[in-house]
Amino acid sequence: MKRALLFVKNPGELRSIATWVPSMRMIWSAGWMFSKREKSMKVLPAKYFICLKFVFFVLVGTTVAILMRLILQQSPNLVEKMNWIYFYEYEPIYKKNFTFTQLEHVKCKDTNPFLVILVSSRPRDTFARQAIRIAWASVNMWFGHQVKTLFLLGQEPTEDAKLKTLIEYESKLNGDVIRQDFLDTYGNLTLKTIMAFQWVSQFCSNAKYIMKTDSDVFINTPNMLNFLLAFNSSDSLFTGYPFIDNFAQRSTYHKAYISYEEYPFRIYPPYCSGLGYVLSGKLALKIYEVMSHVKPIKIEDAYVGMCLKVLNVTVHVPKNPHLFILDKFEYSICRYKKVCAVHGLSAYEITKVWDAIQKKTFRKCL
Repeated sequence: MKRALLFVKNPGELRSIATWVPSMRMIWSAGWMFSKREKSMKVLPAKYFICLKFVFFVLVGTTVAILMRLILQQSPNLVEKMNWIYFYEYEPIYKKNFTFTQLEHVKCKDTNPFLVILVSSRPRDTFARQAIRIAWASVNMWFGHQVKTLFLLGQEPTEDAKLKTLIEYESKLNGDVIRQDFLDTYGNLTLKTIMAFQWVSQFCSNAKYIMKTDSDVFINTPNMLNFLLAFNSSDSLFTGYPFIDNFAQRSTYHKAYISYEEYPFRIYPPYCSGLGYVLSGKLALKIYEVMSHVKPIKIEDAYVGMCLKVLNVTVHVPKNPHLFILDKFEYSICRYKKVCAVHGLSAYEITKVWDAIQKKTFRKCL
């Protein structure tokens, strides 16, 4: 039987490479093992050698592919930060002309709200909307200030007659659905955000503050009111969970992937996470006007940051970093009692937390 030897003269070299590329650790381990076998002068059958040789080259190929991808991602031709002139057009060529297919019953101008909360929701997420209605949106007056909550919907890509009828009935029953005739997909979230600002501009221009959030977010409404009441009157307030110097995602497997063609800069301008950002009503009107001149990108919250850049508005970073929470934490009623917004809750969890806060049967929180 034919036999072959696998020699590794300097496994320490492989060790140094392995500290930089994780997949090389497997190669180093294989080399180290066989260097020990070399010392003991043991040999392997040829069929094992062929198999190990194949694995070795697969690992090397994978490593080279990863390195090439990293090199391409760090292209030296890219500008570090956004130049807003690149996306800005003097004429309002980016103005959207989608039709409102549903509007809430009572116009916002008749009520003078202190805070209008606009909740991004998919048409099929009926339970999530109902959970919000019976939880944190159930009270529309806090400390003598009116809070109005409405839901932002597009058109389901595979919407059948049953779902359409259900949403129409939901809208008539609750009077809180805002809808346009674009496809409601992740790639079209920016269109939904533009719809929100359009609705504010046309139907609710007198609101003191506007909040845009998602249907999987718990809002502690009284805390949110207290947070806003602490501000002096500001026409340029924009705050939430801040992203400062956030990199554009280039991995095609990531949900937030954006191509170089769509956004050629490495870093987004400062913006706040779409989990829930709050801004003054007057600033909302300015942003909607600018949206007609700024080329949209599919990352909706970063797109709003681009509009802020054009307007030269600075993102306000809350002094308390625990008011806007990007990912839900382990259930703790005391923690939920102190936040303004927490992202990532199910419909059941939203109602559970709200009920617990309202009952006030929990132990005294520190």
